[in-house]
Amino acid sequence: MSMLRRLNPFRSLPNAKQVFAWGMYDLANQSFTLLIITLYFAIDFDRVIASTPEQGEQLRNLSFAGASLVVVIISPILGAVADFTGKKKLALNWTCLGCSLGMIALAFTGPGNIWFAMLVYAFANICFMCGENFLAAFLPEISTRENIGTVSAIGWTMGYAGALLCLPLSLLIPGMAQEGGPTPGAFRAVFVFSGVWFLLGAVPTLIWLKEQKAPEKLAPGETLLTVGFVRLASTAKQVGHFRELAKFLVFFLIYCCGMQIVIANAGVIAERYMQGVELVFFIWVLAAVSGAGSVLGGIAQHRRGLKVTIVASLTVWILTALGAAALPTTDAHRWHLWLVGIGMGLGLGMTGTASRALVGVFTPRQRTAEFFSFWGLGYKVAGVVGPFLYAWVVGSSPNGQRDGMLLVAATFVIGLVGVLFVRLHRGRAAAEEDEQRHATRP
Repeated sequence: MSMLRRLNPFRSLPNAKQVFAWGMYDLANQSFTLLIITLYFAIDFDRVIASTPEQGEQLRNLSFAGASLVVVIISPILGAVADFTGKKKLALNWTCLGCSLGMIALAFTGPGNIWFAMLVYAFANICFMCGENFLAAFLPEISTRENIGTVSAIGWTMGYAGALLCLPLSLLIPGMAQEGGPTPGAFRAVFVFSGVWFLLGAVPTLIWLKEQKAPEKLAPGETLLTVGFVRLASTAKQVGHFRELAKFLVFFLIYCCGMQIVIANAGVIAERYMQGVELVFFIWVLAAVSGAGSVLGGIAQHRRGLKVTIVASLTVWILTALGAAALPTTDAHRWHLWLVGIGMGLGLGMTGTASRALVGVFTPRQRTAEFFSFWGLGYKVAGVVGPFLYAWVVGSSPNGQRDGMLLVAATFVIGLVGVLFVRLHRGRAAAEEDEQRHATRP
């Protein structure tokens, strides 16, 4: 019993119920990131819905990029309004519902139904991405600057625990585990399963996670339609004060291009070398390693610091991308594939949790939704630029996969060099000063 208590990640947290409810959203939304983006919809769209795999890969990446572009435009405004009104929780609820219904709607796609599938996929992605921003905005509220790395790692690890659960359960759907890949009917059924999983898994979040920020009063002449622009204009004027955050977000955007390419294409790339249950097992192990990477990232953040953890994770990514570039066109050695998969898993787990925590350290508590919308903006701009560039490389180069992975490696090299120039202590001091100014206002 004492061993179980020591292994309990919530034991030292004064608000364990809030952190658990927050982490359950990460657990629930893995049905979208893993089953839809990385694996089943990617394969179904490229192999069944589109006319050719090459057309499917290009159009799917363009749909993902289009959804990301929409979120790039709307998320800073939505974040500022959510901060002002104290409605982050309500916005999170609606985006959860929208993404769940979008996944279920994918069950009504089929061969040749390209545009409908692209639109539904884009809608679900928009809801998912906006929801991620609102969820992350709760991180500074449910943690301190001392334990924010631990809390972020708990949520990230719960996310990968969700992947380890929902992926094998999806194989119980008739037609999913057959040799040669799932049947068209099995694809339709797994989309419904994914939507229901997300909605039910997020119930603790929707019930227990509490909004902590009180609504603010509108100034004379302002409306909810204008307040978002007003707050963004105020933030823009203060960008010099938050210089370290701005600097980090630039390099975060660059290395996120590589991460978004990997997330959107890992399942399709792996399917070139393995099929059926073997492919699903490979993705399952990748998720398990990602969970382990989150745990290692949390430990490293606590012992070595956020910046060291991010640099270490980007080093892993560089080696992994170079390994993926060296994969042959067909018949790769299994040890080669597994090394690349393990590297991807470690990189996803370590980089994600440490990056989110670093933004939390640089964020004033009264501006969480607004500032985390900029963090989300990095993901979304990367979701526009990364897959678009990858689709262009794949379509124009005779060595598309190799050159695409070299592009991925380059994003991580630039990101690593840039992060070395981010000064953690200055970014934290800027956030604390802004909190003090807000607290002393009449």
